[in-house]
Amino acid sequence: MDVYEAIRNRRSVRAYGPDAVDREVLLRVLDAARLAPSANNRQEWRFVVVADHDRRQRLMQAANNQRFVGEAPVVIACCAKTDERRMRCGQLAYPIDVAIAIDHMTLAATAEGLGTCWVGSFYEDKVKDVLGIPGDVRVVELLTMGYPADSPRPKSRFSLDDIVSWEAWNL
Repeated sequence: MDVYEAIRNRRSVRAYGPDAVDREVLLRVLDAARLAPSANNRQEWRFVVVADHDRRQRLMQAANNQRFVGEAPVVIACCAKTDERRMRCGQLAYPIDVAIAIDHMTLAATAEGLGTCWVGSFYEDKVKDVLGIPGDVRVVELLTMGYPADSPRPKSRFSLDDIVSWEAWNL
């Protein structure tokens, strides 16, 4: 699958089949995250891969009892070991860098026939407790992953004319 096909096919999956994700497939997806760019090449991202059923159930509770979090065969806690450095533009680097790495994973997962869903509705302190994550590490997102149980419909998207200006802002 080429990158454009993966971009077109990627969906937020909230219904997973029971099949486990093969370790070799998972390693390829994680390697896609490792290869992502980061500000100043700091590579602040860190990932905790959770496949254990009981631990996933505890993560589900930490994620507002969203059932699909507990049902996904894999949940990845996408973290940052960060010094909270700001880029020259004023933005914190770590949330952007971790987001780029997550996006690489979602596209690689799509190419592997897997579904994913970004999960931002969670209590960071509870996730840290479940996974033993140190206090100085930030949990940026959770990412569920597995083989889709169904085919989610694509969401509508704005047209390019609605979101792109050329040469100066005119939206």
